[in-house]
Amino acid sequence: MLADLAIAATRADSTAAGTLLAETAARVASLNSDAMRLAQARLDRLAKPAGSLGRLEELAVQLAGITGQISAQFEQRLIYIFAADHGVVAERVSAYPAVVTAQMMANYLRGGAAINVLARLADAELVTVDVGIAGELSRHPRLLMRKIAHGTRNFSREPAMSRQQAVQAVETGIAVFRPCQLAGMGEMGIGNSSSAAAIVASVTGRPAGEVVGRGTGIDDAGLQRKIEVIQRALALHQPDADDGIGLLAAVGGFEIGALAGAMLAAAAARVPVVIDGFIATAAACIVLRVCPAVQPYLIAAHCSAERGHPLALEVLGLRPLLDLELRLGEGTGAALAFHLVDAAARIMREMATFDEAGVAGRDA
Repeated sequence: MLADLAIAATRADSTAAGTLLAETAARVASLNSDAMRLAQARLDRLAKPAGSLGRLEELAVQLAGITGQISAQFEQRLIYIFAADHGVVAERVSAYPAVVTAQMMANYLRGGAAINVLARLADAELVTVDVGIAGELSRHPRLLMRKIAHGTRNFSREPAMSRQQAVQAVETGIAVFRPCQLAGMGEMGIGNSSSAAAIVASVTGRPAGEVVGRGTGIDDAGLQRKIEVIQRALALHQPDADDGIGLLAAVGGFEIGALAGAMLAAAAARVPVVIDGFIATAAACIVLRVCPAVQPYLIAAHCSAERGHPLALEVLGLRPLLDLELRLGEGTGAALAFHLVDAAARIMREMATFDEAGVAGRDA
C-alpha cells in the first residue's frame, strides 16, 4: 500500500505531460564553433605531427564545442544508473530472473559491483535511480526513489507502458540530472536488452535476427526464443520509428526513457554525455528522435559484444572510443571512457606548442 501511494504521489507531482520535456529540448544549442576552431588551431600548434593523436584530437575538439572551452577540466563527474524491470522476462528472454535487478542495485549501493570499482578509478560519483524496479529496495542516502510503476508490461502482448508513462520516464531523467562537468550513462534491468533490441530493430529497419544478442548469456534456444518474441512484438505494435515517445511506450523500459531524459538534460546544460553500451545506445536512439540536436553532445564509450550495438551506433552517427567486448552495462564502459576524455583534455592543457618546446615546426 505504501509503495502504491508513493507511486501515485510521484505521478501527481510530475510536470504537465511533455512540458518539461519540450522546455528542455528547446534549450539544446549547437556546439560552439568558435571554441572548436580555436581548439583545432591549438592542436595544430602542439609539438607533434598534425593529427598524430588521431581520435583524441577529434575528442578534444568535440569537448571544446560542447563546453565552449578549449582546455576544459572535468572535476565534477557523475555516472547515472537508472534501474527498472521488464514484463517481457515472462517470455524467458533472460538467463537471470527479474529479482536480480533489485539485488544488483543493492550491490551498487554497497559498493561491490564492477561499476563501483571502475567509477572509483575514474573518480566519478554514482547516481543510482529506481525508476521501475518490480521489488522494493530499502531506503538509502544514495538511492533516488522515482518509481513510475513496478516494471513495464510484457511488450510481446501489449504496450510496455502508456504514452504518458513514457513521457514521465523521460522527464524523470531530466528532473534527476544534477549539474556536473561530465556525465556517464548506465543502467540495470533484467530483460532490457530485449527492449533495446526492439528499439534498434525499429530505428535501423533491420530484422530482429540481425539485432538481437545474447544479453545476459542465454543459450542458442533462448536466443531463438528472444528473436521470435521481438519479431512478434514489432509485428503487433508496428511502432513509428520516428516517434521516439511512441516507440518507447511500445517496447521500451522506464530506465531507457530516463536515460534519454538525462542525456537531453545534459545536452541542454552543455555537458558531455558518455553513453555506455547497447541499452544506453538504444536510449540515445529515443532521445535523438525527440531532439536531434543532442547528437553532437554524445560520446560513444565503446562497442559492446551485443550484435545490434554497432548497427545502433552507425544509425546514430557515433564512433566508439573502445572495443573491449564488454556486455555488462551498468555504465562500466562509460567509466573506462572517462580516462580518454581526461587524456584529450589534458593534452589541450598541458602539452607544449612547437614554440614553447623550442622544437622546429614542419615548415621551419
